[in-house]
Amino acid sequence: MDLEKQPQKPVAPAEPAPFAPAEPAPAPGAPGDSLRASDADRDRIADILRDALAEGRLDPEEHSERIDAVYRAKTVGELEPIVRDLPAGARPRQEPGSAYAYGPEDTSDPTDNLVAVFSSTTRKGRWRVGRRTNAFSLFGNIEIDLTEALFAQRLTTINATSIFGNVEVRVPENISLRGNGTGIFGNFEVVTMEAADPQAPVVVINGYSVFGNVEARPKRGKWITDLQNRMRKHLGH
Repeated sequence: MDLEKQPQKPVAPAEPAPFAPAEPAPAPGAPGDSLRASDADRDRIADILRDALAEGRLDPEEHSERIDAVYRAKTVGELEPIVRDLPAGARPRQEPGSAYAYGPEDTSDPTDNLVAVFSSTTRKGRWRVGRRTNAFSLFGNIEIDLTEALFAQRLTTINATSIFGNVEVRVPENISLRGNGTGIFGNFEVVTMEAADPQAPVVVINGYSVFGNVEARPKRGKWITDLQNRMRKHLGH
């Protein structure tokens, strides 16, 4: 006897397991902010400050304070706030070029002081230029010749004060030269120039003269050549 066929209930398809969203990744901080700052990083920030000084966005005192902070900074994250309020502060980081080699950073680099009081002081020939040099002349004469010097860093600052005296700075023709100063019954003259190579050394002359003379200009026919090899030999590599 045939059994009466009972209608079969349709089998509902198995429901897929609910999708579990992945745990949100932690918001990353600014990548690289904890990286140790390189000379190229510091030079990039120093260039922004130099441009801000030339444009009148910073006065000399602010520029000096921020430059000091640049070379005290240990990480990239400490550098960025220094130029955050300047137009170029957000520009992308530049990779360092290979045209020039400045050697390892020397955190103990002391300030070089040149003093001439009723006398004469000269610094020239093959010598290693420090980051900062103070030149003070009182009824005296100071000559600083950088045409054969070894630049161990890209930015070099010379603070020159002349009272009834004379301070002369001579540089090669293929570096950048900047100046900011005042002559009071005297002369403060810096021949500004821009090197064709963006990685060339930059020399900044700050100061003032009172009944005296502060002068910085290129020395005709003098060029920095093969700086990379010269630095390697000087550092013993």
